Amino acid sequence: MHDDDNPVPPRRRTRALAAAAALIAAAAGWLVWETTGGAAGPASRALGPGPAAPGPARSTPSPVPPTAAPSLAGKTVVIDPGHNPGNFAHPREINRLVDIGTNRKECDTTGTSTDSGYTEAAFTLDVSHRLRTLLREQGATVTFTHDADRPYGPCIDERARIGNAAKADAVVSLHADGSGTGNRGFHVILPALVKGGAADTTAIVAPSRALGQRVAREFALATGTAPANYVGGGTGLDVRKDLGGLNLSTVPKVFIECGNMRDPKDAALLTDPAWRQKAARGIAAGVSTYLRG
Repeated sequence: MHDDDNPVPPRRRTRALAAAAALIAAAAGWLVWETTGGAAGPASRALGPGPAAPGPARSTPSPVPPTAAPSLAGKTVVIDPGHNPGNFAHPREINRLVDIGTNRKECDTTGTSTDSGYTEAAFTLDVSHRLRTLLREQGATVTFTHDADRPYGPCIDERARIGNAAKADAVVSLHADGSGTGNRGFHVILPALVKGGAADTTAIVAPSRALGQRVAREFALATGTAPANYVGGGTGLDVRKDLGGLNLSTVPKVFIECGNMRDPKDAALLTDPAWRQKAARGIAAGVSTYLRG
């Protein structure tokens, strides 16, 4: 015999019948309330809904704004990550001399590093990837001079040619300095007026300065770091004529030394991923404000 075959005692049967009657009455009352439009009847519906019944709070979706056209659509930016992690293994190749217009200079260098061994090449690639993402989100076409996808280099003259061939609206070469302890801060390097051999910066000096000024300003705002205390007279800008990557460029181009890897305080920033993201945001803001005019 199953448990549900047990006879129900009279007292329990009475209680069950009473409970069933109460449920039927409640259901009937609910049907009347629905039919008449609620406690206030149809007239209340004509006036509009009353106060909401108590219950869990619900969030209201914010209206979605119209999609704006990407602000850098149609613009081309070339990012030049300074050095290459493979340069250390190719001293002969990177030490060969190339023509930079005014003279000859090494193809490339290994770059510097922090005391803990974090290399400039690793730093520049990391910030370059972050910068590329930010610029692409704004609609820019972004090209790298390399992405550690070659054994070494490219040489400084080839780096310039890549930007020229892309007809870039702006080129930014990313670096970190290797100066002495106590020398802190960032600086942006601008091309000097150079004419000699294959080098002629006449057309790019002015626009490169405009680009550099905007990058310096936005970098300082985004990172909270100060302009270099050892070069540029506190302006965050330095003009040079000995860099082949600038001398051979035919499009607006700047270098940025994001900090000094040989200073412990700057090194603590350069090795911090959160700070590197700020650095990328600052450079992106500088480039975008320049390109928007």
